[in-house]
Amino acid sequence: MNRPEVAAHSLRIGACLLLLIAASASLRPAESHVSPHARVQAVDLGEARWTRGFWADRFETCRQHTIPSLWRIMAGTNHTHYFENFRIAAGLAEGRSRGAPFNDGDFYKWIEAVCALEAVTKEDAWAPTLDDVISVIARAQRSDGYLHTPVLIRQREGDPAARPFEDRAQFEMYNMGHLFTAAAVHFHATGKTSLLAVARKASDFLDQAFRDPAPSLASHAVCPSHYMGLIDLYRATGEPRHLALARKLFHLRRLVTDGGDDNQDRLPFERQTEALGHAVRANYLYAGAADLLAETGDPAVLEPLLAIWTNVVQRKLYITGGCGALHDGASPDGARDQKTITRVHQAYGRNYQLPHTTAHNETCAAIGNALWNWRMFLLTGEARFVDELERALYNGILSGISLDGARFFYANPLRQTDPLPVDLRWPRSRVPYLSAFCCPPNIARTLARSIGFAYAKSDRDIWANLYGGSLLDTRLPAGGRVRIAQETEYPWNGRIRLRIEQCDSNSWGLRLRIPGWARRAALRVNAGPPDRALEPGSYAEVRRPWRPGDVVDLDIDMPPVKIEAHPLVEETINQAAVQRGPLVYCLESADLPDRMGILDVLMPDDADLAPVFDRRLLGGVVAIEAGLVRVSTPAWTGQLYREIAPARTAAIRIRLVPYFAWANRGASEMTVWLPRQQP
Repeated sequence: MNRPEVAAHSLRIGACLLLLIAASASLRPAESHVSPHARVQAVDLGEARWTRGFWADRFETCRQHTIPSLWRIMAGTNHTHYFENFRIAAGLAEGRSRGAPFNDGDFYKWIEAVCALEAVTKEDAWAPTLDDVISVIARAQRSDGYLHTPVLIRQREGDPAARPFEDRAQFEMYNMGHLFTAAAVHFHATGKTSLLAVARKASDFLDQAFRDPAPSLASHAVCPSHYMGLIDLYRATGEPRHLALARKLFHLRRLVTDGGDDNQDRLPFERQTEALGHAVRANYLYAGAADLLAETGDPAVLEPLLAIWTNVVQRKLYITGGCGALHDGASPDGARDQKTITRVHQAYGRNYQLPHTTAHNETCAAIGNALWNWRMFLLTGEARFVDELERALYNGILSGISLDGARFFYANPLRQTDPLPVDLRWPRSRVPYLSAFCCPPNIARTLARSIGFAYAKSDRDIWANLYGGSLLDTRLPAGGRVRIAQETEYPWNGRIRLRIEQCDSNSWGLRLRIPGWARRAALRVNAGPPDRALEPGSYAEVRRPWRPGDVVDLDIDMPPVKIEAHPLVEETINQAAVQRGPLVYCLESADLPDRMGILDVLMPDDADLAPVFDRRLLGGVVAIEAGLVRVSTPAWTGQLYREIAPARTAAIRIRLVPYFAWANRGASEMTVWLPRQQP
């Protein structure tokens, strides 16, 4: 564009912005949206906060270190472009588009994290930055609502081939999906409609662009965050057109004629029964389908969702909640019809294919797993889904970020050896920056919003899902304010106390999750006798006339236990792992004597396991002192097979640490699974 064209374009943008501001002026953050086909409702951001303990510490690290460090990277140009791409697209800077095509979406995740942080803390330290960022995003947006900076920048440069939806691998829908979610959170957190106006305009663009789509256009649903995003937009605005668009785009998947398992579109969703292909894309699809089900009650969605969930949990899920075993592969594996096979990457493998050292387990896939299970819980009120959410949060997600909050894993293996048996593409130590930077802002938004998983509510019930020092202040859908303070050192021990600080209505129930891993739990009200036998993997309901000052104590036994896997998981045959409460443990070479490696250790079936809190270790953790066995065998020197050699064994006492905290003490070997020494 020449200067007169730029000026005219700016005037058109300004006029459009004025119209959008006027149209949005009547919007106000509404009362909690009630999904008609969900049994349970999420509490609003800002109605709960972590106060002390494990999750409060992680939230504070995210606030003080993770979000600022991400801003320094994403506002700058040293590595690649994030915010700078928007500035160039808006005509505020010169240059070309740099970075992955999904960089826009990852920048929206950072915005979401900041907004969630400020909704919870009731602070607005980032408000000036957010206002500036959003104004630039609005200027970058095309007058018809299209917003994807790689194409917009090429259009500014006069590239006639730069058109929307020319390449399904451009991640346009992924980017706009994260825009919708960020806009909804920004609106709830601040009451401002500036980003919401951009999102509504982008939604209207999609409505026009997909009004009569060809199959080639229907295939543009790679990494489909837009189903969740559009429903977030609908819930924030109450405008039915966004829900109608989400439903339409979801059902457009049926039109795809050249799909494959990598993007979960080889088969229509209604015919799918197992998790296949790219694990992040899959889990985002399943989470979006669950959101759609909560709003529409579509019976064709529930059956495949439950079948796929069962397939994942029973055959394809790591003990850490990690998803996506394969760096690369093909699917469907070993199909008779060779024409159906497609390349897959970062993907779910075949049933029971769960390697340790080469496990991919992208952090974003574990986050998608958590998002999916949270939505399944809201649909059903069943504790099994929160069990899996908790597994992913404590292990598969937290492992992706360092204890200082500024270094990250992309892949999360269950074993690290030195040397590795193969050359793998992602770093095996946490680093400040990755060329695919989707996971760091995804972790940031997850930690900033983590308190939202802790509680939920239904008509006359409060649901306590995750345990951690916290404060809930909400209103029941049936009426009446409830304020509850929770005190606990969970997950380091299983003693949990909930104190009723305010209750306008005394006719409501408190439901406390009894984790599926619990061997024994006891519940007392006001120091009375234990209530009744509590069933692991369920919710214990306490319904009584409540008064301020009432106390509920839940004690969950948390002994360390040895875990074995299904015998069809070939990698874990005759091996054992250790879990205590929700935490999976690992052996790290930092805790071994010199010249001893992780492959030199056996775990006797009768090994004693003793939890010990060490405030000086890894920021303060419960380690497990274990009586294991050191085994010495001749070195392997270029052999693949040999006659069994005699081995010398000796008892040794070794410390195991939580898996999420490994690799925080320098380069190390690590393993979750250890060979068993059986009697």
